This record gives sequence, structure tokens and C-alpha cells, in this order.
Amino acid sequence: MVPSPVSDIETDGFTIIPNVVSIEDLQHLRESLSSTMDDQETPRGGNIFLGTESRRLFNLLSFGASFDKVPLINPLLDTAEQLLGRDLLLSSLTGFVTYPGQTPQPIHADDAGIPLTRPHMPLAIVGILALTDFTKDNGGTRVVPRSHVINRRPTADDDADTTTIEMSAGSLLIYNGSIWHGGSANNSDSVRMGIICNFCPGWIRQEENLMLGLSRDLVAQFDPRLRKLVG
Repeated sequence: MVPSPVSDIETDGFTIIPNVVSIEDLQHLRESLSSTMDDQETPRGGNIFLGTESRRLFNLLSFGASFDKVPLINPLLDTAEQLLGRDLLLSSLTGFVTYPGQTPQPIHADDAGIPLTRPHMPLAIVGILALTDFTKDNGGTRVVPRSHVINRRPTADDDADTTTIEMSAGSLLIYNGSIWHGGSANNSDSVRMGIICNFCPGWIRQEENLMLGLSRDLVAQFDPRLRKLVG
């Protein structure tokens, strides 16, 4: 029997699904993210966590219809619903570009700010859509397999064995928000681009307050399922 994305995440904390978007959609998303960052004059990060050689654009949905299909990608949404429940919410949607010279991001867990005894039920399911190839050289995400069941959060002193995620553009990494992970160093001569889609159960506060961060007129144009996901 071939393991399902849900069983992979339950066992290892993450899974990779190839080819979830078309070449045409990939090109459109790359162009939209680049042009929106330029229009917004998105700066590079001011610390090692955000990345001094990286740009991040938060609340992507607020910048129009270019990005509204990402949270609805079926392998991602279906997996998140199975792990978090049908009443889940979109917690945040973030685009990023990592440039050559970016240093490794500190190992962390996305749900580290939730003060519950670990391990616990999934409280965040996160998808990273690769808009370019992810490789060891250009900073592909590194994960600590099965770290979602460790009984503590990672610390700055942890020297954990990591696995670098390598996947082609159009592929999707989905992981439990408890897994220890971080971006690698970009030692290549090319950029790495992606979109991070974070889901949470319906009873947890979202990372981004989408009720205030999105206009009523914009939300009215969304797919009905996406309108529910933003709350």
C-alpha cells in the first residue's frame, strides 16, 4: 500500500507531493509575486530569521486574485482538512524570495509560541509551494524527521540531524507545524521562490487577522470555500 500524505505527516512530520500546479500557473505566480514585491517595495529581512538576503510578502491574499487559488490546491487543502478538521482556517499566506548569499535560518517550529505540552495534536498544517526548484545549493528547506513527536521545542543550541528538501518547481511540501525545520543557505547563483500556506483549527487565532486584513469587496470575489477559510 502506498503511504498517504496524512500517514506520512503523522509518521515523519512531513510529505512531498510533486507537480501540483501547471507550468502556466507557476509562471503566473512567479511573475505576480515578483511584480507585487517590487510594487510594494518589499525590503529584505532585518534579522537572521527573516533572512537578510530574503524578501517576504505577508498577507498575500490582500494583493488581488493572483494568489487566491493557492490555499485551495487540493492535495494541500484536503490533507489539512483531514488533520485539522473541516472547520479549519487559513492562518497566513506568505510569499518569499531567497537570494544568493542567504545564510541558514535557525531551526524552529511554527507552533512554538503555543504553550502546550508537547507532543500534541496538530495545531498547524503548513504547505510550501515551490515556485522554483528547491535544492541543497539554493537553500531548500531542511527538516528534522519525526521531530513533531519530541516533547519540547527546539532551541538555538540544538544540533539536530536535518534532511534537506529537494523538489522541483510546482511541487508541494506539507508538514506538521510542530516539526523542527528552517531554510538552508543559498550557496547558488539563483533565487529560490515559494509561497507558504499555513492552516490552523477553527478554534485557534490566525497568524494574520484576515477579517481586518482583507477588504469586504475583495473577499466577495473569492471562491465560497476560500471565504470560509479566511473566516
